[in-house]
Parts: sequence; structure tokens; C-alpha cells
Amino acid sequence: MSRATRFIAWGLLLLLAVVLIAMLAGWISRWNAARGPVQTVSASAEQLERGRYLVVAADCAACHTVPGGAPFAGGFPLKSPFGTIHGTNLTPDPDHGIGRYTADDFFHALTRGEARDGHQLYPAMPYVSYRNVTREDSDAMYAWLMTRHPVAQANRANDVRFPANIRTALHGWNLLFAGRGIPTASQGNSAQWERGRYLVDTLGHCGECHTPRGRLGQLKLDRTLTGNADLGRYAAPDITPDGLAARGWDADMLQRYLATGDSPRAVASDEMLTVVNLSTSRLSDGDRSAMATYLLGDRAPSPKTAATLASTENAPAQRLYFNLCAGCHGRDGEGVPNVAVSLRENSSLREPDARNLIVAILDGLPVHDFPGTGRMQDMPGFAADLSDAEVAALSTWLRQRHGGQTTAVNETQVRDLRKARPRDTAGGH
Repeated sequence: MSRATRFIAWGLLLLLAVVLIAMLAGWISRWNAARGPVQTVSASAEQLERGRYLVVAADCAACHTVPGGAPFAGGFPLKSPFGTIHGTNLTPDPDHGIGRYTADDFFHALTRGEARDGHQLYPAMPYVSYRNVTREDSDAMYAWLMTRHPVAQANRANDVRFPANIRTALHGWNLLFAGRGIPTASQGNSAQWERGRYLVDTLGHCGECHTPRGRLGQLKLDRTLTGNADLGRYAAPDITPDGLAARGWDADMLQRYLATGDSPRAVASDEMLTVVNLSTSRLSDGDRSAMATYLLGDRAPSPKTAATLASTENAPAQRLYFNLCAGCHGRDGEGVPNVAVSLRENSSLREPDARNLIVAILDGLPVHDFPGTGRMQDMPGFAADLSDAEVAALSTWLRQRHGGQTTAVNETQVRDLRKARPRDTAGGH
């Protein structure tokens, strides 16, 4: 055996030893974690109510509760470019939930992304945003969760692809990306603005969806809240002050949208409807006002109006609109309350990117149940009825008629979005 061969062999043996030691340490850590004392919590009624409110503000239920399932028992699938990650059991069950977590363990997991047994959490749990949750708030959230009914429901296995499934590598990811401060997306220094910043950037973790991401899944912090099309079928729009003002939003509209899911500019759909139903609609008026103040800044820009292009009158695509859309949306896009959204100056039609409009035309929309009694009927998808050219023409006409957008929608974008349709919507209506 040559000297080089012996060197390589010793190197491989050393590497194997390190891996085995790491595996043994992890196994011992998990073994100890599974046998730690079951925690009991005593808290005042005031602290429990504060904890309940903060859990709502942090929107924990959205990822830790399956629709129709036990509250906070986990299992909700979160799709990501790296695979599917399931929300974990947050009930005080000692075997599957957080029943053996101390308040210190909970704070560490919430703000540093490391579980009690030492394994790294995937950043789908937004600990990058939660990093600035105060210890007092964390303790209140812990106390409220620990006084819920324990549910003995095992956590579902994740389906994350190699190499993202190597949890140890998350130490490096955290070192590179988790400790960076989140730059503010607006300007201000009032108490209202500061409160809104905490609600939007930290508890509400809005940037997790509305900030674009890099190849490794990290937030692109030089473009905070400027919109992101990488996480779902629908793109999360730009919610910076300039982005909102360009689409006609003001503070009153934002507050109404956060409270009811409905506003003159848009209705909440897809994942944002869940956010409204489980979180923002349940906040106080004062906190929703603070969120609007932060999103627009202490000196909010004036909302812009959308001009209608004269060429849209009697245009060929107008016939498509009359045949397919006018029955619900009205002859000139005025909409019908609780039936179909108004298209006039609609925020989605005013997006620089036509993606969300195209997806809505291709896939349709489900029934929307808003907080309270508000409702919107389902909208059929037209993927099976319209060609790429017809979808592009209809989208272009709608954006020019009601969105103030002059650029024609490209057939290639329609074709690409049609090909990317999920299987459960690929059959048309």
C-alpha cells in the first residue's frame, strides 16, 4: 500500500469516526430529550391572554394545524423548492409535542431554530424572522400553548430532497443567513411605526413570503417585501410603500383588508386568506393600524390611480370578457358584492407581472369564506376553454382596461404557467 493510499484510508476512517460520533451524540441527545421531565406551567390569566394574542399575531395555527384537525397538533404540509416540510405538534403532549420543553427550550427553538434535542429546524419555521421576539412575549406564548389540550399525534416525516435533507448542514446555513438583521421596508420612527414593524417583520413574519429568496432559500434582504414568486402558484406581491401606492393602496384600505379580507383594491386569496382568517382579522384595530403605518411609512406616499386605455373599447378581447366574465364581474368590471370581485383598479390587474391574473384565469378560484359573513363565489378556470393566445389577449385587455398597464401579456408566460399547473387543477372546470 502506497503512502498516498494509506493517507486516504486514514482520512476516510477519521471521517467515518466523526460521523459515527455525531450520530451517537445525536441519538443520546434525542434519548435524553425524550426522557426529560414533563413540564407544568402556572401563569396568570393576563399572561395567558397575552400569550393567546401573540400566538394569533405570529399565525402559528396556519402551519401547525391541519384544516379540520386538532388545533396545533401539526401535520400541515408546507411546500418549498426543497421539498415538503410538515408543521410539528405544538401541543403539550410529552412524546410528540412540547410537553418536555422548558420556557428556555421554547425561546431557543423559536428564535434560533434549534429543537430541544439539538436537531436543527428547517427555516420553513420562520425563526429568522422570530429572532427578535422578546423573551417576555416568548414566555407568554409558551405558557398559553402549554395550557392547551395535549394531543398524542405523531409528527409527520418530511419529504425534503438531498442535499437539503442533511440537517447538520443547517448549522452552516444559520451561520451565513440566520443572524442578519431585517432591514426596514419603510421610513419612520413613531411609536405606531415601531409597533407595526414588530408585528410585520417579527411576529407576522410577512417577509417570509413577500421577500424574494436566493438559491439557498435565504431571504434577499436588499429587496425586503418587494414580492416573491418562488414559493407557490400565486406570487406574493410587492408590499413596500412604493409598491402599494403604485397599485392604489392607502392606510384605510390596508386596515380593512387585514380585518375582513375584502377591500376596494382586492380580496384575500390563497395563503393570504388563511393569514387573514387565522391572524390579522383577530388582531386589535390598533395593531392593524400600526401594521398599515409600517407598511406605508410615517409619511405614506399618495395612492396612484389607474388610467383606462381608450383602445380597450370594442377591442376583440372585449368579446371574450363579455362571453366569459361579465356575467359575474359586471358589464364593465364593477363586480357584485359577495359574488365576484370588482375589477376596476383591482390590485392584481395593476401588478407589473401578470402572473396572478393568468393563474386565476387558468385555474379559477375556490369559494372564499371571509371573517364574519363575507363570502365570494367560486370562479371556474378556463384552461380547457381558452388557448394561450386567448388567455394572453384577455389578460392584456383586463390590465389595460382596469389596471393601467400598457404592456401586452406574452403567450410564452401563459404557456409556462399552464405547464406548471398542479395535477389537481389540470383538468379544467
